[in-house]
Amino acid sequence: MIQLLFTVIFAEMALIMTLLFKTPLRKLVVMALDRVKRGKGPIMAQTVATTIFVVLMSSVYSMMKIQNRSVEPGLINPTDQVLMARHLLEASLMGFLLFLALMIDRLHHYIRELRLLRKAMEAEKKQNRGFEDGKNGRAEEAKAMGEEMSSLRTQIKKLESECETKAKEAEAAEANTVALKKQSEGFLLEYDRLLEENQNLKSQLESIDQGLQS
Repeated sequence: MIQLLFTVIFAEMALIMTLLFKTPLRKLVVMALDRVKRGKGPIMAQTVATTIFVVLMSSVYSMMKIQNRSVEPGLINPTDQVLMARHLLEASLMGFLLFLALMIDRLHHYIRELRLLRKAMEAEKKQNRGFEDGKNGRAEEAKAMGEEMSSLRTQIKKLESECETKAKEAEAAEANTVALKKQSEGFLLEYDRLLEENQNLKSQLESIDQGLQS
């Protein structure tokens, strides 16, 4: 489960990096996302996201149960500590997975909107050239087109600013991923340590049992 979550998270990170930089690969990724969002794609994506969220809530609930059944407040036996660490790691990974999925969806949306606006700008520029080559009697129409182009430029600047903001958020998300990876490595080390302590406790209990039996 944990290995699968790490694999999906790294795949999402790679997808975000592809969307951030203008390369031929980004065009293919955008086309693939366009196809995924058609037909039953959104329903399937929502179903998967809902399932992951339910599993996340289940992990949180399991941690609460472990905390509540402790013998003394703040004191948890080694086995429960291992389970607590595992549930915490899984919950963190699933939460970050959902966050990256949301980032991919928003980046794809803004890239598509920017592409449509650029196409509209190119069409407006061609029409503007046609008006400039025409008769002087169409000066008023050309002026109206210029105003529309100015409005479109304003929208494009706004979208470019939003894209820059999303790019910074993606960079922050990548930094959070690195931090989460380090934290996960710490969890795994703690998990191994707790397993070793648990094994030692079992060995001690077996030795005590054998001593009592003898």
